Amino acid sequence: MANLDKDAVIAAFTEAYKKANGNAPSIESKSGWYSVDGGKNMRLAQLQEMTESLTNGSSVSAEKKEAKAKAKPVKKKTSKASKPGFSVKDFWAEKLKAEAPGATLPR
Repeated sequence: MANLDKDAVIAAFTEAYKKANGNAPSIESKSGWYSVDGGKNMRLAQLQEMTESLTNGSSVSAEKKEAKAKAKPVKKKTSKASKPGFSVKDFWAEKLKAEAPGATLPR
């Protein structure tokens, strides 16, 4: 892997991003990782690949829309205890009443 010049890659990405989207990107860097407009963190090589894809006609905003479409909220499954019917707590209460009528329920 060739050593990449950080400033050159960021400058090229900024120009390609401006041409594709009409505004300058917000690039945050932290210990070798780069985040574009608050998106997913990536390495400098991935930023260079994005520059190449932007110059070929693809835009980051389209990639963001795809990522948001994939990240739909997942519905939580309801547990069986919330449905009417079998309950472990009720089962043990009935079992204790049957085996020892004067016993108290555990905490």
